[in-house]
Amino acid sequence: MPLAMAAEGETRTITDFRGQEDMKRHLRDLGFMKGERVRVVGENAGGMILMVKGVKVALNRGLAHKIMVAD
Repeated sequence: MPLAMAAEGETRTITDFRGQEDMKRHLRDLGFMKGERVRVVGENAGGMILMVKGVKVALNRGLAHKIMVAD
């Protein structure tokens, strides 16, 4: 499922990315790697605040839809 579908407080494991290679590279540069655990810290209509590798990162929902996660 896309990360954008995860609720606040949930922790998920990144399984895959969708989109073009430059977008995938940008997400990797932010710390989003396959197998990495990511927690939804907060959210609003425009985006999400995520905790990945001990760092809070804000992403818009468009990018969050391109990150596939599992339990």
